[in-house]
Amino acid sequence: MEDHLTMSSMASAIGVSVPVLRFLLCFVATIPTSLLWRLVPGTLPKHIYAAFAGALLSYLSFGFSSNLHFLISMFIGYASMLVFRRRCGFITFFAAFGYLIGWSVKLPPPPPLILSHVYYMSGDAWKEGGIDATGALMVLTLKVISCSINYNDGLLKEEGLRDNQQKNRLLKLPSLIEYVGYCLCCGSHFAGPVYEMKDYLDWTEGNGIWSPSEKQPSPLGAVARALIQASICMALYINLVPHFPLSTFTSPVYADWGLWKRLGYQYMCGFTARWKYYFIWSISEASIIISGFGFSGWTESFPPKARWDRAKNVDILGVEFCKSSVELPLNWNIKVSTWLRHYVYDRLVQKGKKAGFFQLLSTQTISAVWHGLYPGYIIFFVQSALMIAGSRVIFRWQQKASDLVKMLLTFTNFAYTLLVLNYSAVGFMVLSLHETLIAYDGVYYIGTILPISLIVLGNIIKPAKSTGSKARKDQ
Repeated sequence: MEDHLTMSSMASAIGVSVPVLRFLLCFVATIPTSLLWRLVPGTLPKHIYAAFAGALLSYLSFGFSSNLHFLISMFIGYASMLVFRRRCGFITFFAAFGYLIGWSVKLPPPPPLILSHVYYMSGDAWKEGGIDATGALMVLTLKVISCSINYNDGLLKEEGLRDNQQKNRLLKLPSLIEYVGYCLCCGSHFAGPVYEMKDYLDWTEGNGIWSPSEKQPSPLGAVARALIQASICMALYINLVPHFPLSTFTSPVYADWGLWKRLGYQYMCGFTARWKYYFIWSISEASIIISGFGFSGWTESFPPKARWDRAKNVDILGVEFCKSSVELPLNWNIKVSTWLRHYVYDRLVQKGKKAGFFQLLSTQTISAVWHGLYPGYIIFFVQSALMIAGSRVIFRWQQKASDLVKMLLTFTNFAYTLLVLNYSAVGFMVLSLHETLIAYDGVYYIGTILPISLIVLGNIIKPAKSTGSKARKDQ
């Protein structure tokens, strides 16, 4: 009782609920937990420590039931690899996603594989400042799917594989303890980043860039930078969020504002919400870096500097000053964007053909379903597909324009991205169809009409081919 009162008073002091405070404490604890991994001797003990530490942090944060849900997802992946290797990637993709999708609607318990998004409706909890284990299960789902697909790829001939398939494919089945250690590693499943089984095994076994014969950098400077970044992000979020409540979108005040003020409010709500994610990803970055797993090699500069790209999930300046919507996946939720490209987008492209809008829309739809079955998520990711397609049209025009026009189009692409991104993000934040449509209607659906208009214009106004390219074609 006394412990609960202490937690309640601490939670009240920083303006969060007790479950959120418990999660934050366990989440921050992944940093010292990952540091201690370095002190564990031997490969097998490291796998055991990674698995046990992840399971313990999950239990302390979400309770015993969370680990049961994680075990079901992990069982789906491992059983499919063990029993039916030739189709294990396909089976795990749909079965693990099916289990995740069911976790969200407050109904009587549904069938086992339709559980997560549908049963718990986690978006409601997140929107109201609560939390549950769904976010961790989302990360875990991507891990088990990629592991199964890579094991499936191990059967294919190397010649026809893409670079990432050759690099990540698994020729033999990971042991059970390797698999559980990979899935739960020191709490890395809380918020990512998503990483590959092959990299996890190399890191744990001391192979490749982690070999004892290779020079290993000190992580302290990079960890300090990530923690300072996390502190700034949290401070900004705490100070901004009271001034931009999402309830304003359905209030009479919003209806009374002019167009520019409504667009400005949409921008500030999106801007404010992003700092919460920047904070979370900065903490997870610090955790992965301090373990040594975040190390990804040395730069070619002199003197060479350590790169920590494996831990990087966001480039804040790259998001806020993005010159094109196409660049957003390279800067926001980087590892999930990479996962979607490798395991959805690229695999939908037939050999000898180019990717088009179908691959883009399909990938964004999978991303929407992964986030949860809310109208706001679906709308946001369909919007993002339109946004990227429209940005590509402007970019094509840029490439063939004169210097002055190119400058104007570069600024146009930046302004377009800023407007459509924050307009679209309203759906991601408010989640409900009613609130999303009210917010969109208040700005005359400008963020939907604009990208569609650009896509249509792109098929009508095509940039002229340069003389040089025509001459090369004639040759």
